[in-house]
Amino acid sequence: MRAMVLAGARQAIEARSIAEPQPGPGEVLLRVSACGACRTDLHIVDGELTEPKLPLVLGHQIVGVVVRAGSPASRFAPGARVGVPWLASTCGACEYCKTGRENLCDLARFTGYHVDGGFAEYAVADERFCFALPEGYGDVEVAPLLCAGLIGYRSLRMAGQAERIGLYGFGAAAHIVTQVALFEGRRVFAFVRPGDTQAERFALEMGASWAGASDAAAPEPLDAAILFAAVGDLVPAALRAVRKGGVVVCGGIHMSAIPSFPYELLWGERVLRSVANLTREDGDEFFALAGRVRIRTRVTSYALEAANEALADLRAGRVRGAAVLTV
Repeated sequence: MRAMVLAGARQAIEARSIAEPQPGPGEVLLRVSACGACRTDLHIVDGELTEPKLPLVLGHQIVGVVVRAGSPASRFAPGARVGVPWLASTCGACEYCKTGRENLCDLARFTGYHVDGGFAEYAVADERFCFALPEGYGDVEVAPLLCAGLIGYRSLRMAGQAERIGLYGFGAAAHIVTQVALFEGRRVFAFVRPGDTQAERFALEMGASWAGASDAAAPEPLDAAILFAAVGDLVPAALRAVRKGGVVVCGGIHMSAIPSFPYELLWGERVLRSVANLTREDGDEFFALAGRVRIRTRVTSYALEAANEALADLRAGRVRGAAVLTV
């Protein structure tokens, strides 16, 4: 099959012909139709996530059709459309798994990192960690929901009942979260790279009440802030923007160093927390919501062999919304 393969950190991924994977016990073989590309893929390519399987097929927002299953897999019939997220498997036996926190499992394995992902014509996945996808979405437009949507949804839940929410970095996750937040009666304030007027316009088009530079003061005190930009310098800025009792959520898997800041920014019972991975419960809740609320994903599509171009556009901030490879 055709696949885009990473041979080593800080290298371009290569188009190769490799053996079609075979489903093991409990796994399904998928014919991939679309796979999102996101900043986590960049962190892997750039060596910032340091323990990938090599050589590696990247991609953890996989939309595909079940071709066949390995015994005793029976959850999805051949021909069913399913989605494969970042969380590929967990141990199921540790304290975290037994208490509804499987996202923290020390033995968790991740798609497109520990196991081959969806930058290819075919992929295999543990059927227990796949999701049935809501009707009414095309393959390309639903792909970003499998990471940007799921991590954004978990980040929003970590923000509690906040009514005024600041989003730092307005890309794939933020433009999806904005729509969920508006549906829930919240208001969104978008903070983007200074001088990026296109991002400001994009945020306003998606329903943000205000959009401005990430180093600008919030127009009014925020109840919560979510950081999707992997920039540690934004943490003090976000703490400064939220009112007493507010929460700052770091929604990325990797972030540059957070600088020191005066205790007064944290004082007043402000909370600083991270979001790690996702749980299957997050997915069940989010896709049920996506079945009721029509989420509009802004997508730039690339051919499979143009994966390096997609990653370069993401790195340069040229993608408005999400990048998706079509197979």
